[in-house]
Amino acid sequence: MTAERTGLAALERLLTEHDEPHLTPEAFKAVFRRHPAGVAVVALLDDDGPVGFTATSVISVSAAPPLLAFSVASTSSCWPALSRTRTLAVSFLADGQDDVSARFATHGIDRFAAGGWTALPTGEPVVDGAVSWVRARVVQRTPVGDSYLVSLRALESGVAEVEAGDAASPLVYLDRTYHRLGEDTAI
Repeated sequence: MTAERTGLAALERLLTEHDEPHLTPEAFKAVFRRHPAGVAVVALLDDDGPVGFTATSVISVSAAPPLLAFSVASTSSCWPALSRTRTLAVSFLADGQDDVSARFATHGIDRFAAGGWTALPTGEPVVDGAVSWVRARVVQRTPVGDSYLVSLRALESGVAEVEAGDAASPLVYLDRTYHRLGEDTAI
């Protein structure tokens, strides 16, 4: 049994020991459909070429040291490449990039074939026009439930150049719909 599977088995035993009522997967998803999330594309360079997927689970963990994380399903077609990569890039999408998000969330296609990305000098793909991006080193892959929490150390970043008074707005996902933030949404 792999160390990752052993960790998952230990979590399952712990949850069983706490025999208590809990949410069904459907109820849990209903809660998080009402929680807005920024949209990012996680991408890396594997032996067979670029690999990437859409993620709404990217979180800031620590500023010192600079750490971030995201979760990915263990059944994801990207997991084999993620399980062995040392570095990757996270592109935080702009509000006009809902088509990019949809493309990187689609199964069974070459997500990079349509272009719209640039390889960093180190090889990781970054989405063109993203609000910002972070190149990071994988520091930990933790099995949690039916997913992995992938923890990263930020190595370098880029922020979209903006014209005077024209700041890039992030793409937001809420209740299965894309949204944009604007001056009229500020409180």
